Amino acid sequence: MKKEIKHIGVLGAGLVGALLSIYLKKRGYQVSLYEKREDMRKISTDFGRSINLALSRRGIKALEDVGIIEKVKKIMLPMEGRMMHSQSGELTFQPYGKDGQFINSISRGNLNRILLDEAEANGVEIKFGYTCKNVDVKNTSVTFETPETEKTLQFDLLFGSDGGYSQVRQAMAKTDRFNFEQYYIPHGYKELSIPATEEGDFAIAPNALHIWPRGQYMLIALPNLDRSFTCTLFFPFEGHPSFESLQTPQQVLNFFKNTFPDSLPHLKNIQDEYFKNPTASLVTIKCEPWVKNNCVLIGDAAHAIVPFYGQGMNAGFEDCWELNLLLDKYDDDWEDALKEYQKLRKKDGDAIANLALHNFVEMRDLVADDKFLVQKKIEAKLHEQFPEKWIPLYSMVTFSDLRYSEAYEIGKKQQVIMDEVMQKPDILENWESVDLEQIVRKLES
Repeated sequence: MKKEIKHIGVLGAGLVGALLSIYLKKRGYQVSLYEKREDMRKISTDFGRSINLALSRRGIKALEDVGIIEKVKKIMLPMEGRMMHSQSGELTFQPYGKDGQFINSISRGNLNRILLDEAEANGVEIKFGYTCKNVDVKNTSVTFETPETEKTLQFDLLFGSDGGYSQVRQAMAKTDRFNFEQYYIPHGYKELSIPATEEGDFAIAPNALHIWPRGQYMLIALPNLDRSFTCTLFFPFEGHPSFESLQTPQQVLNFFKNTFPDSLPHLKNIQDEYFKNPTASLVTIKCEPWVKNNCVLIGDAAHAIVPFYGQGMNAGFEDCWELNLLLDKYDDDWEDALKEYQKLRKKDGDAIANLALHNFVEMRDLVADDKFLVQKKIEAKLHEQFPEKWIPLYSMVTFSDLRYSEAYEIGKKQQVIMDEVMQKPDILENWESVDLEQIVRKLES
C-alpha cells in the first residue's frame, strides 16, 4: 500500500463505522461514510428491539479518545453484577468485579445517533440510502444503488465496517487464499420487555444484569433509561422446549409460568410480544486476511461473535482505538500500520469469539451451580489478596486493557489450577481454608 491515502470510504454507518470515521477525519483524511438504511436520526424507529449493549472499559477508552464520553455518559446505566433468578424465585447477586467496577447498559440506537452527530460535526460526508451492489477489491471501488441512480465510486482505501454479513468480506472471499469460517449455535434469541411500573419506576433492581439460568436456555434483562427492561430469551430453535415447540399463546404462558415464574408478573405483554417480535440467529465468524489490496475489515465484518461476553461492540471500538495507535506509531504509513493491525487484532478476535461461546454455557448453566459459585468466591479472595498476580478472567476481559488473546491464555491456565482446587471433597464447606498462596505459586510456576 505505497500510494498516498487521501480519500477513505467506510461502508456501514453503524457503531464501529461511525466511530472509525471520526478517528480518520480527526487524522485529516477525507472520509465518506455509506449506509444502506435511512438516517436513524430523522425517522421514528423502535430501537429497543435490538439486544441491549454492555459498554465497558475497552469501548469507553475509545469514546474518551475521540472526546465524546461525556455525551455518552448521559445514556449509560451502570450494572454492578449479575442478579440470578432461581426457578423458585430466590435472588442471588454476583458482583462483576471489585467495588466501583461495573458495566453499562446502553441503547444501540441512542449511541449510534451520538456517533453520527459527532462524525458529521467533524466533517465526515455521510450518505444514507446507499445500497452496496458490488465491491471491487482490486480497484478499491464500490457500486452503489441509490433511490435515484446507480453509481460506482473509487477510494484510496476502503473499510468494511458493514457487520456480520459484510459485503466487503464477501468480495474478499472471492479472491485467492482467503480463509473463512462461520458457526451458528443451535440457539436463537427473541426480544421481550418489562415496562416501568404504574408509578414510573423500575419493576426489578436496575443496577444489575438479570439472568434466569435454566441449563440449556436462559432469559436476561437489561435496564433502559425510561425505566423499562429489554429482555432477551436465548432458546433452542428445535427440540423440547424450543421456539419450534411453543406455538400458541397459552403454551407460551404455561412455559413462562413454570420456567420463569417470578418474571411473569412483570412481562405485561408476553403473549403478544412473543409472536410479534422476530426470532434471530447467532453466528460466530472468523476470517483471514483482514486486509486485501486497499480493502480492510473491521468490527463484526472481521470478527462477528455471539453476545454472551458483552464484548462485540467493545471489541469493534478497540479495533478503532488500536488502529489509531498504530497510525501514530508508524506516522500514517498505512502499509506498516495495517500489517500490524491484522496481526494483533486477528489473534484477539479469535480469542474473544471463543470466550463468548464459553460464557454462554456459564450464564445459562454454571451460574446456578454451587461449585461454580464457590470457585468465584475463591477467585475473588485471590484477587483481593494478590491483586497483581490473580485477576479473574471476567475482570481481565471487561475491566482491563490486557489483550483478549493474553487474557484467554491466562484464563485457561487459571482454570486448570481451579479445577484441581475444586476436586477437594470438602470444598463446598471449607472453601475459606484454601491455601491462596499455594494457588498463586502454581500460577507463577
